[in-house]
Amino acid sequence: MKIAGFGVEEWLNKWEKSATYDISQSTISSMTMQEALALDGHQGAEFYDMLDKEKMNYGWIEGSPEFKAEVAKLYADVDPENILQTNGATGANHLALYALIEPGDHVISEYPSYQQLYDIPKSLGATVDFWHIHEDKQWYPDIEELKALIRPDTKMICLNNANNPTGTLLDEAFLKQVVALADQVGAYVLVDEVYLPLDHPEAFTSIVDLYDRGIATNSLSKTYSMPGIRIGWTASNHEVADIFRKYRDYTMICAGVFNDLMATYILKHRKQVLARNQQLVLNNLNIYRQWIASEPRASVVMPQAVSTSFPKLDVPDDIEDFCVRLLKETGVLLVPGNRFDMPGHVRLGYCADEATLKEGLKRLSVFLRQYD
Repeated sequence: MKIAGFGVEEWLNKWEKSATYDISQSTISSMTMQEALALDGHQGAEFYDMLDKEKMNYGWIEGSPEFKAEVAKLYADVDPENILQTNGATGANHLALYALIEPGDHVISEYPSYQQLYDIPKSLGATVDFWHIHEDKQWYPDIEELKALIRPDTKMICLNNANNPTGTLLDEAFLKQVVALADQVGAYVLVDEVYLPLDHPEAFTSIVDLYDRGIATNSLSKTYSMPGIRIGWTASNHEVADIFRKYRDYTMICAGVFNDLMATYILKHRKQVLARNQQLVLNNLNIYRQWIASEPRASVVMPQAVSTSFPKLDVPDDIEDFCVRLLKETGVLLVPGNRFDMPGHVRLGYCADEATLKEGLKRLSVFLRQYD
């Protein structure tokens, strides 16, 4: 099996620990253990009471019943038995693609988006057509282009909603158009849903609540600020979940007792987590919006209160060379757009802590002045 290098991960693996001001990430500022444990109002007594009773064996292979029940609450009508715990959304995406895509299948993938969603199908021998997003259309793809791409034998349509790196959210009306086309040919629709719009979270619609052959993947890494426990999941209908079970046994076994308990605890306290993160995101989005308005060499299609954005920088240099020099000379880390096959742009994660964001943007502006 041959597969392309994972552009974003290779970049971050090389550079992120060198950064003083990391504004490249797509996680909402990660919680410390102290912050997480404080959610119960008793310095973690609730969590440790659960943990102290557990043996450190394999635990629940698919995720505990409590975990499955909490995840199911995120959807309108998903049976907890159809929730399968994975190693982050990365593991969830891999499971769905590994289980369903075979050599010769036809897959349509939103592009650019999270690289798994097109390069894994390619590596499995599928023919992958790109459904391009367009900056002049607020980073939306064109439904007419999907109509031209879809075939009677299309096996799957892969989306990233909200999109990484742009932060654009596909609304329910648009998703229903995608579903109608997929349904005509019996195609699955796989949607990586790790980014929840925190300005209006109640307006978000999961693909699994719109379409019987819809598959939602998600995790606690972005919206819930707990990437360190590496917990994600798939949500699907019963038939698809049963297919996944077989392949999951080959790729994961279990997430571990501690991680499952912490994930369940975070989900039980999701109202507090979302309140914390909504305040952070909306505050930082305002800071970012003001910076964009005052920075002549940057422009952006503003994201909808999710944690990632994709500004265009007006610089004459190769964008990756620019980002390397920026890091080495100022300590500021961005992800160059060529890692998404979109040179000229950068991924800017504005949901670091406020102090890091402000200083990172200040230093980026000073660095940009050399081109004036």
